[in-house]
Amino acid sequence: MKVSQRTVHLRLTEPLRISRSTMAARDAVWLSIEHDGVSGHGEAVTSVYYGLDAATLRRLLAAVGTDLVRHRDPESALEALRAGELAGANTPPAVAAALDAALLDLVGKRAGTPVHRLLGTPEPPVAATARTIGITSPSRAAAEARRLAARGFQVLKVKAGTPDPEDDVERVRVIRDAAPGVRLLLDPNGAWTVAQAMALLPRFAELGLEAVEQPLVPGHPDTLGALAERSPVPVIADEDAVDLEDVRRLAGRVQGVNVKLAKCGGVHAALRIAEAIEGSGTALMLGCLTASSLGLAPAVHLADRARWADLDGHLLLAHDPWSGIGGADGFIRASTLPGLGVQPREVSRADVA
Repeated sequence: MKVSQRTVHLRLTEPLRISRSTMAARDAVWLSIEHDGVSGHGEAVTSVYYGLDAATLRRLLAAVGTDLVRHRDPESALEALRAGELAGANTPPAVAAALDAALLDLVGKRAGTPVHRLLGTPEPPVAATARTIGITSPSRAAAEARRLAARGFQVLKVKAGTPDPEDDVERVRVIRDAAPGVRLLLDPNGAWTVAQAMALLPRFAELGLEAVEQPLVPGHPDTLGALAERSPVPVIADEDAVDLEDVRRLAGRVQGVNVKLAKCGGVHAALRIAEAIEGSGTALMLGCLTASSLGLAPAVHLADRARWADLDGHLLLAHDPWSGIGGADGFIRASTLPGLGVQPREVSRADVA
């Protein structure tokens, strides 16, 4: 097997503001694995929150690539990855997820089979995806909500966590007025205290909020679980639900867990989490980082297993260098093509790092 990588710059259509930061762009490192003339691809994106810059990702992906070439073929490498024998415990989940994606893509192409069938789902999953509205003025939020609802989006996710919580309440109120038929999710990214959450959540419940993600600062899962027991709005753990052990501690205590492949380690790690919460009363949400269609495609092949799909990261980009998962009409779709089913578009020279 031959391994290569490429770094590209992903620019957002407009900066996305959340409670802890504002992002206008991020880098992506593409991992390509070639065997017998067929190539599979995966993507890892930089993250300040997870301490991963492009140089670190390149170094770590090169290290797993060195281990990878010791395997005789992609199929045996994928089995080794599932067994924890490739990309060990010290490998960041985002790197393991990119490797998992590239191997799945390659194995699927070699078998002439889309990834969802490799995972036991005969028909390509289709799901309504949430579309994120960042922290912005009420007038801009309302206009965006009207535009997205007109395009077919049935779920909107509103970022929250401003210094004055009344700003958050007003933003949700005008979005509800502008798009009365949509389902609303709220994401403060851990910005609230328990007292603030208990004061605000009944007000958001009156506005028809469907669920709230990670309302409290992460690191105190017992406190989050206790809040979920009293909250009038279902609580979804995100930053407090990184890996399988985190999820096991929260299963049955919160109403949902947001599983992002880049934070749990890839498709097979996500499937283990889904199995662990089955029957517990905690539902699965599939989330993402801002990334290209290549980065989101593995999760799209799992979308039928989730109560909530928040797979809009590619829709926030000024130019998505890959295509194949849809989403512009509010619905993401797994491809029927072999592997992940995504195709590259031309990348500007200015966007190649």
